[in-house]
Amino acid sequence: MRASTRYLTAAGSAAVLAITLLAASPAAAGSGHHGIDWQPCPDTDPAEAVECATIEVPLDYDRPRGETIEIGLARRQAANPDEKLGTILMDPGGPGGSGVDSVKQYNPLTGEAAERFDIVGFDPRGVNTSTQVLCGIDAVAAVDAVGVPTDQDSFEALEDANAALTEDCRERTGRLFDHVSNLETVEDMERIRRALGEGRLNYLGYSYGTIMGQQYAEAYPRKIRTMVLDGNMDHSLASVWEFMSTETEAVEENFAAFTAWCAGAPACALHGEDVTALYSEIKAKARAGELLDPDTGEPLDFYALSMQYTFAANSPHAWPSLAEAYVAMRDGTPLSGLTALQEEDEVEHLYYPAWCQDYGWEIEDYEELADLQERLTEDYPNVEWTPYNNHALTCVGSGIEHTNEREELDVDHAPPIVFIGNEHDPATVYDWTLASAEQADGHLVTYEGYGHTVYGGISECIDEAVNAYFVDRAVPEAGLSCPNLDFPGVGALNDRRVPRTAGPF
Repeated sequence: MRASTRYLTAAGSAAVLAITLLAASPAAAGSGHHGIDWQPCPDTDPAEAVECATIEVPLDYDRPRGETIEIGLARRQAANPDEKLGTILMDPGGPGGSGVDSVKQYNPLTGEAAERFDIVGFDPRGVNTSTQVLCGIDAVAAVDAVGVPTDQDSFEALEDANAALTEDCRERTGRLFDHVSNLETVEDMERIRRALGEGRLNYLGYSYGTIMGQQYAEAYPRKIRTMVLDGNMDHSLASVWEFMSTETEAVEENFAAFTAWCAGAPACALHGEDVTALYSEIKAKARAGELLDPDTGEPLDFYALSMQYTFAANSPHAWPSLAEAYVAMRDGTPLSGLTALQEEDEVEHLYYPAWCQDYGWEIEDYEELADLQERLTEDYPNVEWTPYNNHALTCVGSGIEHTNEREELDVDHAPPIVFIGNEHDPATVYDWTLASAEQADGHLVTYEGYGHTVYGGISECIDEAVNAYFVDRAVPEAGLSCPNLDFPGVGALNDRRVPRTAGPF
């Protein structure tokens, strides 16, 4: 998941915690090999040998000879170029994550895959080195200031703030604002494949990057060599309730695991106490306006409590710190304090239009929202909410057209596709991976642990299966399940996964 400007404040606090028409011509894409003019990335260590480039694609695929935009790329070449098999295209998630920045920072591939494949990260349209979606920080902040509505007046304030944000972003961004759904990204991926000179695509998608792979497989099944989708979105979710419920269920289960650990582990600062009862008291204080943030001394409402602290229950390595935070709230003692975020006048904000074009959840009024919250409290009485539920409020009053219809995957004539899911993933929950793999007749690989996405992390079991698939197209054995390696208080020093917050996926 990548933090979005939609959640600037929250993401900082959570530290504790499309039809093809014409191919891009070599002249449009650049003058280098296969139509891409690779040059050393200007802001990286030359020793890293990371190259950057851009290609041009149509802004509107219904008007392929019209206005164009740029798509940014970054490449790390295979460690053993004499044995190179091809290129793997990757996206780290979002909407709003930068594949360029990811590849500049590290090689997502491991083992023989890193030896025998170039890795190319791309910035989806709207992001970073691609033509950007831009919004004014004041308009973004106005949405953040409303937060989760608590009555009809604040619900209408959210509608007004979202409508104003749409107007602001359209004015700054132009026509691109209304052409950033995943369907357009799929077409961009096909243009990238052609520009790279790859006969068939190898793809690695994490989190929101999985829906890019899923819908590419629907549109271009015969253009795939290998595809690994790690931490899957489910684009068939039919209702807001189904979205919110599956998200909250995962956090409820992880909170129960945290309390069970506290009961059995003397290292827990709440060992010997009824953690569930204590958290109920803390929630009551938050709802009454009586809870102070032990990091800042400022009032902490229920939704901020959920975002900034309780969400850490999803990460066993953070359980000791979470227990200490609850002790500080109970006793009114301070913690270490948080670093303030530095904000600009104008920010990149793909998440906002992309999410609404892809998912487009609508909640009619506060009465409907309150009913959803009541049902969540009844079914998941401990946590009651997850910050990911905020995504269902993103499009309220926005006026953004939902163009990417939610429906089950329809994938025919594709080679085997590998779907990876973490059993305790609080973001792209395990049930979403199960559903997507079944819909696409894919091959499921399970990681029995926590966290959000896993390839290139701490599990050799996962990495070995994925690398064999990329290199030899060896499909993982049916039912492959890799053991949990996430434990309380133990930082995974060899885990190269980028930390995820409760922002976009």
